[in-house]
Amino acid sequence: MRKLLPMLSNHSHGGGRSAMTCRFRCGDACFQEVPNTSDNEYVGDVIAGALSRRSVMRAAAVVTVASAAGGALAVGAAPAAEAHPAQGPAAGHKPGSKATGARGLRFEAVAPNTADQVTVPAGYSQNVVIRWGEPILRGAPAFDPEKQTARAQAGQFGYNNDFLSLLPLRGEPHRQVLVANHEYTDEVLMFRGYDPENPTREQVEIAWAAHGLSVVVVQEEHRTGRLTPVTRHPLNRRLHTTSAFELTGPAAGGALVRTSADPAGRTVLGTLNNCAGGTTPWGTTLHGEENFNQYFANGSSATDKRYGMTGGASERKWERFDKRFDLAQEPNEAHRFGWVVELDPYDPDSTPQKRTALGRFKHEAAQPRLTADGRPVVYMGDDERFDYFYKFVSSKRMKKGGSRAAREHNLTLLDEGTLYVAKLTGDSPAAELDGSGKLPNDGEFDGSGSWIPLATAGPDGAVSHVPGMTAEEVFVFTRIAGDKVGATKMDRPEDVEPSPRTGRVYVALTNNKDRGKPGKAGADEANPRNGNKHGQVLELAEHWDDPASDGFAWRLFLVAGDPEDPATYFAGFPKEKVSPISCPDNVAFDPHGNLWLSTDGNQLGSHDGLFGVATQGERRGELKQFLTVPVGAETCGPIIQDRRVLVAVQHPGEVDGASVEKPASAWPDGPGKIVRPSVVAVWRTDGRDIGV
Repeated sequence: MRKLLPMLSNHSHGGGRSAMTCRFRCGDACFQEVPNTSDNEYVGDVIAGALSRRSVMRAAAVVTVASAAGGALAVGAAPAAEAHPAQGPAAGHKPGSKATGARGLRFEAVAPNTADQVTVPAGYSQNVVIRWGEPILRGAPAFDPEKQTARAQAGQFGYNNDFLSLLPLRGEPHRQVLVANHEYTDEVLMFRGYDPENPTREQVEIAWAAHGLSVVVVQEEHRTGRLTPVTRHPLNRRLHTTSAFELTGPAAGGALVRTSADPAGRTVLGTLNNCAGGTTPWGTTLHGEENFNQYFANGSSATDKRYGMTGGASERKWERFDKRFDLAQEPNEAHRFGWVVELDPYDPDSTPQKRTALGRFKHEAAQPRLTADGRPVVYMGDDERFDYFYKFVSSKRMKKGGSRAAREHNLTLLDEGTLYVAKLTGDSPAAELDGSGKLPNDGEFDGSGSWIPLATAGPDGAVSHVPGMTAEEVFVFTRIAGDKVGATKMDRPEDVEPSPRTGRVYVALTNNKDRGKPGKAGADEANPRNGNKHGQVLELAEHWDDPASDGFAWRLFLVAGDPEDPATYFAGFPKEKVSPISCPDNVAFDPHGNLWLSTDGNQLGSHDGLFGVATQGERRGELKQFLTVPVGAETCGPIIQDRRVLVAVQHPGEVDGASVEKPASAWPDGPGKIVRPSVVAVWRTDGRDIGV
């Protein structure tokens, strides 16, 4: 019998996360009152639903046909590798031996562990691509944690890397453009002797500069999968809390986004708490502003409370140094955050744009696919207990080609279209859903769903579809619009990713410890466990395989946890043959159509990690762990290319009681060095593709 590791003592705040992570990343969101107090229906309450069982089966048939047809997956290839020793235990697999598994997953699964390192399968090697503080702009100094300044940080790689994107770089062989989010700062781990009640102006300005986005060209080592940054490349760029961003779309210029510093309501300084994101077919990147509420002081209105804002001072005390973070003085400033940001990484002089047509909430991510006629459809999760997931359907078609006119047109695609929120209906009687995670009598958690329109933005203005709300209110207070139309409350919908092969959409639902508590929603078919510690992954098929459809079929693909727990499910695959997984967060696809899942807050005693799972064929549901990250860290930003895997190792050493003076981790540079969030590349030492 598999024995899982004992629970770690420093992971006692909210399960797998440390109290320090909860404090700095999301402002203790899981320990505040649930912002969603609406009484809209739940999945288990509406068996008859808007869509019939016949519609579900018709959409499922579309999935089957799409799966059989397959299709090309455009993922960049990495160069051949040379042998380097893997870091970490070999898990009994000898390099060059034949491992079983779905194509792309033929590696020996890494065992659960608590090693203070990035542990990868035997036969694989790794390198740290770039660390917090490494200079990427001309004139930026080498990193010195004892002499750090805001000016230096503004030219260096930011803190707590999350979402990653790698884009091709034409005309420069073996180079790619790496784009990274920098979600938040942990000042206790950044500054020696940090006093949280009395931060200095310099510390605050360093933190401002450490947030945001980085663009850095990386060089591929021709004979391995190693990547290294190209410092001072013309495309390299840092965008942070004092950089200019443009509001575009239906809410731009409206009364709700105007401030004393920006009476036109169109120019915002900064982007905050960028979590996951997406890469568009037209070559830009999307970045979701998530837990923005924690940066603001004195939030007390009803609308602020729906977004998780509280009264009093903020954790970081930024309001002492800039009045825009004090909502008592600038009540509209918070309305300028919580958007999806679009960045053109190929134009270092461009102004990134906050796309208000995609709605305002705690965006975990935003990943587009195209309709048959070329219109982008963007899927988005709102990472909060009992909140919703959404899609935006553009009314404009993407233009192909690399002409300037095509590029300028494509940079307007996300300003016009319709924003929808999801409503799910289960197909099993409520009596079969007891909150334990036991499968209903039909053997699956599944059902149908509908996309409810919230508002439509057009060239001549916007129209609300929500009674009692203007279009501007819908886009700025999107959560409230979802409440009013009865959207389905979910267990923290995080990253949402459509499969490039089948079109099926996968939604990571991380956990929800409040499910089933007194006064809170109980289990339903899409969220089948009360006190949900481990999360699940939902699989969605649009009707007729049309992303613009107003209906879909859904089923739970994975119900996470210890495979020996009867309340787990791995798409029907034998549970004794899978790795234990807890708290799925970010998702990505590999060239073979496998879904890869990174975790956040593993509650099974092991460190967080990266997992691959087959989505098609006889091995559908076969899940294997590929790597684990160091003490206190979270696995973010996975990219799976033919011959390289990239992960962002976020907040290493972030455990309760840790500080610069008393580090909990020695990663990545060993004892005596400051702990630094970093990006890691992994490749096979024999030069072959990942997992084949």
